[in-house]
Amino acid sequence: MNNSNKDLAVSVIWKDERLFFLDQTLLPNELVQEEQLTVEQVWDSIKRLKVRGAPAIGIAGAYGLIVSIRDDVSLTPQELLVEIKKNADYLNSSRPTAVNLSWALKRLTAKAEALFDKGLSTRKIIIGLTEEAVLIHEEDKILCRRIGENGLPLIKEGMGILTHCNAGALATSELGTATAPMYLAHDKGISFKVYADETRPLLQGARLTSWELQQAGIDVTLNCDDMAASLMAEGLIDMVIVGTDRVAANGDVANKIGTMGVAILASYFNIPVYVACPSSTIDLDTAIGADIEIEERGEDEVTFFGMRRTGPEGIAVRNPAFDVTPNEMVAGLITEKGIIRAPYDVNLKKMFS
Repeated sequence: MNNSNKDLAVSVIWKDERLFFLDQTLLPNELVQEEQLTVEQVWDSIKRLKVRGAPAIGIAGAYGLIVSIRDDVSLTPQELLVEIKKNADYLNSSRPTAVNLSWALKRLTAKAEALFDKGLSTRKIIIGLTEEAVLIHEEDKILCRRIGENGLPLIKEGMGILTHCNAGALATSELGTATAPMYLAHDKGISFKVYADETRPLLQGARLTSWELQQAGIDVTLNCDDMAASLMAEGLIDMVIVGTDRVAANGDVANKIGTMGVAILASYFNIPVYVACPSSTIDLDTAIGADIEIEERGEDEVTFFGMRRTGPEGIAVRNPAFDVTPNEMVAGLITEKGIIRAPYDVNLKKMFS
């Protein structure tokens, strides 16, 4: 079955001035679009991973900022600008590692300042910011398709592709980043097989990636994280494609915890690792991966599996949400401008500065 891309699940919907998130914590068992009524609800939805994936978080944050001010027409333009900056800082605190969130919020704040400097009324500033948030959303759709087009030549007939976490349609506006080349290759009739790591502790690979690829009719196999080495040893994996939440200026890549382990294994078996991302995920202001703030999440994600306790009470827990893959393990960054290869410190600046 070759489902049309229009049938892919939509993570963020802005319709008739109302904001909805597909609650990804309920997948794959329930499809629930939850309306976001307040900035606090948006913050909570991002923090609790109801909406997740770096590009989708950026889009969600942009619309969340609109939700926070859409009823503030009684404020003066100066008061509105103060409120916008305060709410942007608040939303940005929900998930610090994904640079798309801060990028989108900075872009809206800068837009608000520009509209204020033009002497526009409060109502017109709100309208202008809403248009900018919609533009961010529409731009991401274009970026994802271009990433897919640039990554498409990497996928060959009969290939086995490993991916980790979810960098799919659910994590973006439409085609995903890591999955965009897969969707386009599938549409062209290229036969390939995807292996999706389950991605402990929150199982984004199991609950999200395997589900959305299956819905699209792509040949996908779900495997536990600790099976990746065995799959590679069997010769089943020809390439790894993952997404990222932040790329440092030297090409170090922060992605879901476990990605670095996959890259180390791939390096041992001489399997190329590609990282797909839009330019909004590239952070030239962060020099190296060690400078990226890594989000530490709650212990219950590790000590419980669903509703069942699997770790002893009182046990010490580490739960970093991301790890950093060194640039020397990355064969290339698939962006909307093309595939960028080493030396990353030179080529990223050349392409994006």
